[in-house]
Amino acid sequence: METVGILQPFIPHYREEFINGINKTKQADTYCYYLNGKQTSTVKNASTKSRSIKNIEVHEILLYNPFPLLRNEYQTLILMLHFGHLTTWLLLLTKSIHRKKIILWGQGISVKRYLKEEKSPSILLKWMISLADSVWIYTEKEKNMWKQIYPDKQIISLNNTITGVERIVNFSNNQSKLELKERYKIKQPICFIFCARFNNNFRRVDLLDQLIKNLDPQKYGFLIIGDGPVKPDFSNHNNVYDYGAVYDSDLKDDLFTMADLYIQPGWVGLSVVEALAYGKPVLTFKRSELVLQCVEYHYLKNKYNALLFENFDEAIHQINVLTNEEIIQLGINARKYVKENLMMTNMVNQAIKTLT
Repeated sequence: METVGILQPFIPHYREEFINGINKTKQADTYCYYLNGKQTSTVKNASTKSRSIKNIEVHEILLYNPFPLLRNEYQTLILMLHFGHLTTWLLLLTKSIHRKKIILWGQGISVKRYLKEEKSPSILLKWMISLADSVWIYTEKEKNMWKQIYPDKQIISLNNTITGVERIVNFSNNQSKLELKERYKIKQPICFIFCARFNNNFRRVDLLDQLIKNLDPQKYGFLIIGDGPVKPDFSNHNNVYDYGAVYDSDLKDDLFTMADLYIQPGWVGLSVVEALAYGKPVLTFKRSELVLQCVEYHYLKNKYNALLFENFDEAIHQINVLTNEEIIQLGINARKYVKENLMMTNMVNQAIKTLT
């Protein structure tokens, strides 16, 4: 069996099923450079075993110990597509010496510089990709961008998804929405749900707050999941139900069942996979210089499984004229999109193609 060495900051809970899926076909050892030290994320850690790798990091410039990855049992190394990883450059430039296959795994674009880089991709990433044997890109859109530059390179789209997506997409609550709303004392007939960490201002929670203030509080309720340093005070809104950080799957199931729509004004990422899997259409603003969106924004198709707003006034108008029939159809389409594109089996199978 081929043995692979994987480098990651740490293994988050949403990535656990993917790593385990690779392990079923290939023996994989995951090395984490935040395992015993600094960890910049509040994401829950997975229980999958991993190994610590010594490193020095200064302002996103990372130098890690290459020697554990150069052991004889590893024929393939899966490293991060990050031009700040100096050791990765070293391993790419010395492939003729160590003779290991190198796969680079990443978004393939800077979220903060997205509008610029989709027209003119990063020169440093270009160089890294040119040196790699294969590349794993998160979504089809960015894969196609790089295939135009390197048509003969093995570049695949993983269709980035989450652990447990199959359970969620097939989930049906044994209590009705009305029963749950009575139990949780939710009064409004239509409910939005927000489920993300409040760890940066790019999520544009200011727009969320403005939507709460400008929509009818008797008609629209807001279920909030998430904590973090930039979380606003929602206590002044009688139609906001704040549950903080939620890791209890039963509670999350209930909250998503009660919700009609998922709302996150900016920086939508893997959270939309969860929302779509629960059958909740995603409401957000179109990517712009003022509203940054992560690569999973590509999964959102306007008026199919999502509503994408040009500006605040359009958001208010479209929400107010949205009918129950339209919400139901958008929700059906949301689950259908996940079943057709974002199942974990597909993500694992795409990765395995490059390991054979």
